[in-house]
Amino acid sequence: MKEWKKGERVLISFDYALKRLLRNKANYEVLEGFLSELLMRDLSVKAIGESESNREHAKDKYNKVDILVEAESGEILLIELQFTPEIDFLHRMLYGTSKTITERMVLGAKYLEVKKIYSINIVYFDLGQGKDYVYHGRTHFTGLHIKDELCLSKAQRKAFGRETAEDIYPEYYILKVNSFDDVAKDTLDEWIYFLKHSVIKDEFKARGLDKAREVLALGNLTPEERKAYDYMKDQRSKDLSMIASSRLEGKIEGREEGRIEREKLAEELEKEREAREKLAGKYEILLAEIARLKQNE
Repeated sequence: MKEWKKGERVLISFDYALKRLLRNKANYEVLEGFLSELLMRDLSVKAIGESESNREHAKDKYNKVDILVEAESGEILLIELQFTPEIDFLHRMLYGTSKTITERMVLGAKYLEVKKIYSINIVYFDLGQGKDYVYHGRTHFTGLHIKDELCLSKAQRKAFGRETAEDIYPEYYILKVNSFDDVAKDTLDEWIYFLKHSVIKDEFKARGLDKAREVLALGNLTPEERKAYDYMKDQRSKDLSMIASSRLEGKIEGREEGRIEREKLAEELEKEREAREKLAGKYEILLAEIARLKQNE
């Protein structure tokens, strides 16, 4: 278990804060800080609600958080925090943005009223293959022949309030928290350090972290809330332990099955070798007999 040093303040985990504390308008400053650091521009939160793609399952209670943030600018930000691995998580990201767009469109509305969507995914498992811990995905239109980029016309820029075609389409952020090396090189890294450890160092200066130090202190929880918080963490640990155990059992079973298959293959190869040796012996006898018959002619 990691021991925290002086100057490292242990706080309530971000997922619990999203569920219980940060939806309070008085605490929007924390979420605004995180989103501003990630998007690298100032962002103000207008309202927070449940994600349009949110579905409650038994395991989701402790291992998944979905919220929908409406910015003062009119943009929509889907924040999903996931602890347990899902092989089709990338498809789930696509589903979430698509569902949000369609369900927020009024029947008969013009297409230019489609809101800009940001899908922000904080995952605590290894998603895909890649050495980085923060990924950003955007939609680009590139010419197949001369490789130019499709741009908006002057009229489109005026009508849409957008500068580029990619500004219209959803953008995706993936934060692979467990891949972070704990070395905070910039203010976004300071936030990722907090996401990974629920700890804010005294020297961290990222926007929103000062407010987080204030509102996310463990001492702010009532005895009942602290009991619920500890229970949530315990259940998540059990779920992750079960997944790890299942994977280990699967590897062991796979190795045993592989050993049996290798033994069967070895037996088959041995039988084939013996058959070839017998055939080779018969062939040599046949050649010797042919040679003998030729000598007697």
